[in-house]
Amino acid sequence: MTKAGNSAELLARDEVERLLERVALRDRKAFSQLYDRTCAKLFGVCLRVLKSRAEAEDALQDVYLRIWDKAGLYRVNGLSPMTWLITVTRNLCIDRLRARRDGPGPVDLAETVADSAPGPEARAIAGSQAARLNACLEALPEGRGAMLRRVYLDGASYATLAGETGVNINTIRTWLRRGLIAVKECLGR
Repeated sequence: MTKAGNSAELLARDEVERLLERVALRDRKAFSQLYDRTCAKLFGVCLRVLKSRAEAEDALQDVYLRIWDKAGLYRVNGLSPMTWLITVTRNLCIDRLRARRDGPGPVDLAETVADSAPGPEARAIAGSQAARLNACLEALPEGRGAMLRRVYLDGASYATLAGETGVNINTIRTWLRRGLIAVKECLGR
């Protein structure tokens, strides 16, 4: 490389370093200049890693957001500021590739969520069990099946049933306990 070529490269390096320093101070004009100076190179990196123009354009926006946020982390350490910018770009693009490979996005994930509603088999089993329970409740004497439904399905209290039927509350408790035992035996057959 000629001496003039080295000189131009050093000037460009110094310019990008100064722009990064100003971007770290939230200088929007410097950010715009940095973008103009580096976007073609960084877009090329995005395109080479992601292999999709649309995704590379998307990633480039994220790259410059990250540069805006992280410009203060760049330190003049003898390394090229372009090396730092390319590393930031490459890492972001690799993160995108990993996210693509590791799993579906939020929209695709919705397709993999199981439906919480019971399927046909579960509905058939539940219907069969409900029919068996109803048959067992109907087999109880003197409307006691209706009392069990009122207390255990509708939430009525023993006192409410005693008031409605005029039967002593302790008798209601006994009938309900015996009714539960009878239903359990009936369902066990």
